Amino acid sequence: MTSGPGSSMVHTRAPGKINVFLKVGSLLDDGYHDVAIAYQAVSLYEDVRAYPADDFSVSVTGTVELSRVPTDGSNIAIKAARLLARRTAFRGGVRLEIDKHVPVAGGMGGGSADAAATLLACDTLWGTGLPREEMLELASELGADVPFSLTGGTAIGTGRGDQLSPALAKGTFQWVLVLADFGLSTPEVYRELDRHRDRHSQDIFPVSIAPSVDANVLQALRAGDPHMLAESLHNDLQAPALHLEPSLASVIELGEQNGALAGIVSGSGPTVAFLTADLDSALELQIALGAARHTVVRATGPVHGARVIT
Repeated sequence: MTSGPGSSMVHTRAPGKINVFLKVGSLLDDGYHDVAIAYQAVSLYEDVRAYPADDFSVSVTGTVELSRVPTDGSNIAIKAARLLARRTAFRGGVRLEIDKHVPVAGGMGGGSADAAATLLACDTLWGTGLPREEMLELASELGADVPFSLTGGTAIGTGRGDQLSPALAKGTFQWVLVLADFGLSTPEVYRELDRHRDRHSQDIFPVSIAPSVDANVLQALRAGDPHMLAESLHNDLQAPALHLEPSLASVIELGEQNGALAGIVSGSGPTVAFLTADLDSALELQIALGAARHTVVRATGPVHGARVIT
């Protein structure tokens, strides 16, 4: 294949996510962990515009700190475009423009959203017409969270988090997010978790080989009940994230003192997600946390996955 369908530009959008539940199993021989995750896509988005080109390039703008975002071949969007080109024998390139609104290295899957949006944008721009199952397979090669960025909504992820099954969710959940001015490395947070487990007896902290999502989480999502979900929020990576960045504990405490039903470190952090009872509570919490000089945004979930805008 040498040319696409003639489009001059394709604009796609993919959401960030919150892990409302994350259980980490034991360390496997391949260096990964089995996990059980309840994902919820939320209304912070990454926008990708793809233009025809002879080679591969990327530029990045946005409302978040961008200093840690590479613009060379190590950028996950470039990796996504090249992977799709190889899979479909497409011999051209693409110029990518990314507008970022999901925190960088914040535990909300911003890079995964970039990859998902890029796969969809390039497939549309080039006219490669990759079947959905193959698109999800490529997404999984790029990262454990990328398939969910394609599907969106609410889902359960097992294996490395990339084996997805949809979860029923009713209504809309209101989130208030405190964004940090620093990032946390996901591999480092996992290493800290392993060190924590090594330091303590497995009799005290038993580790499941095949973790699963708590039934109370699924029930709360099905009911659309934020109070029930707040009681079930869980993240095995929160303790190691707090150990690496103790300041996050005071953020969680402040949010819960100002009306949040519960606060949780999102993924590997350092973004802290607060679940609120309703929109009015979310607005009040946003004001209170902003007055404490935190960078705060509101988001709702669940929202749809990657889609073509134009």
